[in-house]
Amino acid sequence: MTELSGKTIVLGVCGGIAAYKAAELARLLIKAGACVHVVMTANGARFVTPMTFQALTGNPVWLDPWDERRANNMSHIELTRSADALLIAPATANMLAKLAHGMADDLLSTLALARDCPLLVAPAMNKQMWSNPATQRNVAQLKADGISVIGPDTGVQACGEVGEGRMSEPEAIREALIAFLQPKPLAGKTVLMTAGPTYEPIDPVRGITNISSGKMGYALARALAMAGARVDLVSGPVALPTPFGVTRVDVQTAREMHLAVMQRVAAADVFIGVAAVADYRPVEVANDKIKKTDVGLSVALTRNPDILAEVASLPAAPFCVGFAAESQRLDEYAVNKLRSKRLKLVVGNLVQDGMGGDTNQVVLFDDAGAHPLPRASKTEVAAGIVAHLVQMLG
Repeated sequence: MTELSGKTIVLGVCGGIAAYKAAELARLLIKAGACVHVVMTANGARFVTPMTFQALTGNPVWLDPWDERRANNMSHIELTRSADALLIAPATANMLAKLAHGMADDLLSTLALARDCPLLVAPAMNKQMWSNPATQRNVAQLKADGISVIGPDTGVQACGEVGEGRMSEPEAIREALIAFLQPKPLAGKTVLMTAGPTYEPIDPVRGITNISSGKMGYALARALAMAGARVDLVSGPVALPTPFGVTRVDVQTAREMHLAVMQRVAAADVFIGVAAVADYRPVEVANDKIKKTDVGLSVALTRNPDILAEVASLPAAPFCVGFAAESQRLDEYAVNKLRSKRLKLVVGNLVQDGMGGDTNQVVLFDDAGAHPLPRASKTEVAAGIVAHLVQMLG
């Protein structure tokens, strides 16, 4: 089951160079399980041919309000009646003006006016057009009317200028659409969490770390944000993009992670410690690279702060969730962690089942017992964890 399975999306494509991105967006929506129907303006069809979208979606493309494929020429009425959302990407300055003022002079603008589903727009235009007071008034009106505006981004534009106005990337638009359509059982909740490894330097080029990729933590952060939570993610060094809707704080060492968490925990309703935090750090860090010798190297270590235990012991502690990655005796060690640190929930797995990979198999431990989840992608596992968390939070 993919995240847009069973969803029908009407994708509107206007006339702008960013129309080429709409082809990739259509592909991503199909890959996520959606049924996609494309409606193009006449200018949009001058940038990308309708045949491209028909090949990608498997559905005929709509351009003409007088198209006789719909009974009584009512395509402007019927196309959205079974749709879960109308998404216009790219949405030009001209289209934004039409939408803001209720104009309907082609199929797409008429469809938007007659729609029976939510409308989302992804603006795309030159930076001067975007910053023009008229465009800003139109965007403000659209937001006041309950229309979701995705982007735009800042960067190099097709005209060669640099500024705000380029359409958000297809992956970001897909994530925004998925988030928009998801139920929001955690709306109003603030979740503070950690993810990834920590790195404890020995000298300028060497350090102590582990094989955590951060993928499970980032998948969980995404799932929490999709469920409506405000998510503050304190992350060790990873090569992963920040999930949609998540605020990220980058740290390197366990002490930096500890400081970042303690600065933010008072505002958190839930704290989730996913990060693989180094238990020890070198007592001293060499200023220069340590040279290799025949004698060998001894490094004196000292304990790092236990972030999860400290948060759980606070007088007004948030709902605390821990992760236990073990190489053996998972049930014993996970339950011990649940009890000794006074946690509400522990997510346990064997390191050979998921650490560093794209799939995982976990068991959820709480006061009611053990709740195994089936092996799945980390995105699906994260959704299962969030569903269990929602039940526990009531």
